[in-house]
Amino acid sequence: MPEVPKVKLNNGHQIPIFGLGTWKSKPGEVEQAVKDAIDLGYRHIDCAHVYGNEKEVGAALSAKFKEGVIKRDDIFITSKLWNTYHRPDLVEKNIRITLKDLGLDYLDLYLIHWPLAYKEEGENFPFDANGKIQFSEVDYVDTWKAMEELVRKGLTKSIGVSNFNKRQIERILSIATIKPALNQETHRLLQIEGHCGDGVQPLGSPDRPWAKPGEPQLLDDLKLKELAAKYKKTPAQILLRYQIERGVVTIPKSVTKSRIEQNFTIFDFSLSKDDVAYLDTFDCNGRFCPMTGGLGHPHHPFEHDDY
Repeated sequence: MPEVPKVKLNNGHQIPIFGLGTWKSKPGEVEQAVKDAIDLGYRHIDCAHVYGNEKEVGAALSAKFKEGVIKRDDIFITSKLWNTYHRPDLVEKNIRITLKDLGLDYLDLYLIHWPLAYKEEGENFPFDANGKIQFSEVDYVDTWKAMEELVRKGLTKSIGVSNFNKRQIERILSIATIKPALNQETHRLLQIEGHCGDGVQPLGSPDRPWAKPGEPQLLDDLKLKELAAKYKKTPAQILLRYQIERGVVTIPKSVTKSRIEQNFTIFDFSLSKDDVAYLDTFDCNGRFCPMTGGLGHPHHPFEHDDY
């Protein structure tokens, strides 16, 4: 199996540049997917409390620890603080729920999933009678200070953010005693000038439920299909390799063993400079995960022209 390159974070810890995403992986499927991924050589699993499947991920990890396939130090586990736990006194509560579900003593990376807070101590999506999500006024800067305490307590080795815009990252940097190690996004059609490492779920979320007719479908691009034929790879493999060559941590999701294996078969070729330049043109200043439920929140990252 190939040795997956690692990227050094700003705190000296290293993260495998390629991993398995678990977003939208249904209960009853993700446990076997994680087992298959680990057997194939994946050493980075991306999770989140709100995905609702961390207990299954934990069951898979436990099985592979017991089988001796991996030790805890062999695998990098990421999870994310959900919006209803932004209040500083709830941050540690959320990571401890995740750790219990995963069966772990610590995480390698813990991210603030979104910069906007929802009403606390209720459902993950606290809708009011009119079907609108109820917001909280907690400032993510205060949430960040509580995130730093998780590092000091040994509950996670690194902390970072997800789906933050440039201005929001700069606000965090202005008060941080521990700087964000990574900013994770859900795709890469919109480029970001970052102050920390980048992580992406890279294939444009073709099964996203909010897609509109006429929105770009990365995997249907004719030139991309030509490149795939040129390299004797699939369009998905070309896109994954593109991100790897850019030094971006890349975490595609799948629950199908053949697809998990196919996604991993990207370390035996390289793209030419011209082909990389073409793929660079895919930037369309757009987003595939607009977070419409949070529109109107003062900390919505994409609603204002401050990215």
